[in-house]
Amino acid sequence: MNLRSDQARNFVFELVAQDARTGARAGLLHTPHGTIETPFFMPVGTQATVKTLSQQDLEALGAQVLLANAYHLYLRPGAELVARAGGLHGFMGWKRPMLTDSGGFQVFSLSGLARIKEEGVYFQSHLDGSRHLFSPEKVMEIEHHLGADFIMAFDECTPYPCTEEYARNSMELTLRWARRGLERHTQLQQEQEVPQALFGIVQGSVFPPLRARCAAELAALDLPGYAVGGLGVGEPPALMREILASTLPQLPLHKPRYLMGVGLPHDLVAGVSAGVDMFDCVIPTRNARNATAFTRLGRVRLKNASLAEDPGPLDPECSCQTCAHYSRAYLRHLFQTKEILGLRLATYHNLHFYLELMRRMRRAIIEGDFARWQAEFLAAYQD
Repeated sequence: MNLRSDQARNFVFELVAQDARTGARAGLLHTPHGTIETPFFMPVGTQATVKTLSQQDLEALGAQVLLANAYHLYLRPGAELVARAGGLHGFMGWKRPMLTDSGGFQVFSLSGLARIKEEGVYFQSHLDGSRHLFSPEKVMEIEHHLGADFIMAFDECTPYPCTEEYARNSMELTLRWARRGLERHTQLQQEQEVPQALFGIVQGSVFPPLRARCAAELAALDLPGYAVGGLGVGEPPALMREILASTLPQLPLHKPRYLMGVGLPHDLVAGVSAGVDMFDCVIPTRNARNATAFTRLGRVRLKNASLAEDPGPLDPECSCQTCAHYSRAYLRHLFQTKEILGLRLATYHNLHFYLELMRRMRRAIIEGDFARWQAEFLAAYQD
């Protein structure tokens, strides 16, 4: 089997429209589990579940792709167990496309328990203190067991701030790991029937020459898609947008582009404007569980006393089931009394808001009206 020709048949990005005034683009991403309309947002199901919602809820919301976490699923229930259950699709009962990340961000976020070496990352489980090694090859084996459509190469998520020397060494390590991961991925794909698309991750912190070099060397590997990692880790939002704008043009136009772990609604709009096709973030679900809802006019804090007798919906123009049936006063009551239903209703609303935001941006791009839509959205949205 020729890996690249097999990937070309199973993972095709088709550009449908591009905004003339910005880099925003709309496309179709064809996968073995269905065709995805881009740009799109992936709800995060870290442990094979989007907290408080069922897979049927997510289908009703129009979620096209779910994201799961290789690090957490490796620790429990175990990637091999998931493989025996039919991969994540069978284990979760999800028929649409899926993506698994590689654990690189978990290494970053659990740095106190990890040591980064050339061979990989030695870490202690945050669950029981047991010791493990994540190498680029091991991560490919885990992600192949999990069986997602899109899998991520193992990388080091460079911290911010850091010196240019540290960022360079980190970026070069990520490139070496990407090549090793691709070699193991190629071997594994020859042993299995289910095709998977391996994405490389561009690192380089906030140094444009490093980002450009990383993007160029990853592009030379001719992978099915590319991600931009290491943003949204503490750098000022304006700097994040600057780095993103200078990095994306270095990536192939005919491949999907993924901005990892970002972010707030205005970050998604900025990312789409720059030419990003794929997003994920825990913000809508985590904020929902902490009594914060997103609306077209900005955030609503659901524990605010001012909502105690507010009979209106979160957003009168929202068509989600939460806004159709429940008032702000009732939602506040649920959070005040710590009722689980409050978490569920707020999560449902926030994901509806995010997914509808992506649909509206796609529609504006196709209609050739994205720049005007963007200006109107940003004028109304007060964060």
